[in-house]
Amino acid sequence: MSTHRELKKITTNTLQKMKANGEKISMITAYDFSFARIFDAAGVDVILVGDSASNVMAGHETTLPITLDQIIYHASSVIRGVNRSLVVVDLPFGSYQSNSKEALASAIRIMKETGAHAVKLEGGEEVVESARRILAAGVPVMGHLGLTPQSIYKFGTYTVRAREEAEAEKLKNDAKLLEQEGCFAVVLEKIPATLAKEVSESVQIPTIGIGAGRYCDGQVLVMHDMLGINTEFKPRFLRQYLNLHDEITSAVKQYIDDVKSRDFPNENEQY
Repeated sequence: MSTHRELKKITTNTLQKMKANGEKISMITAYDFSFARIFDAAGVDVILVGDSASNVMAGHETTLPITLDQIIYHASSVIRGVNRSLVVVDLPFGSYQSNSKEALASAIRIMKETGAHAVKLEGGEEVVESARRILAAGVPVMGHLGLTPQSIYKFGTYTVRAREEAEAEKLKNDAKLLEQEGCFAVVLEKIPATLAKEVSESVQIPTIGIGAGRYCDGQVLVMHDMLGINTEFKPRFLRQYLNLHDEITSAVKQYIDDVKSRDFPNENEQY
């Protein structure tokens, strides 16, 4: 008799149950096969193929330049490394905002060409028609409210959002609206913890926080920030779990020294 236990895949339904049972959801970004395989095997619940690839993989200042083709390349690489995690893919800037037909076409391309499980889009009321059309086609949608990095030029700054009453009210309404339309979860980015608590309690769908405090139903961090590959970015909400930047630097320096001093390769490292 096989003792092999079937690996329980995380689905949008699993996340709903986790919220109902008070179990927190872990989410991290990944952009390639190797890291996705490590994160999946470590047991992370959700992997986000973020448009943050524009910053951390391509070196752009904002998330705006990444294209649909590029996000599809990253997402299909990630999917090949995943057995269990739910994989969510960001719809890039300009691929869904103004035209719900285009939004649907973008989402369908992502699902067909990558094998991913869901898409994410930024905004509330402004993008509800796009979300509705994607959902009607059977594609799961995760929302994203608060600091929406694709709107950085509108905000002009990456500071905390929804401190003012009007913006906080809109955010609460947007979260309810996304839930009503059928979104399975919503990311809350850089908003006051008390507001995030209020929103999390007012909707049945899970909230995933980034800089939104401890009352969200889950948390997400960018892998390069969390692992200390990128060391320039030090917001208050970031907990750095490793300092890979320094570890990699010293390993590479050691390698260079060993090559220069003829220490590498040695007798045992040749054929």
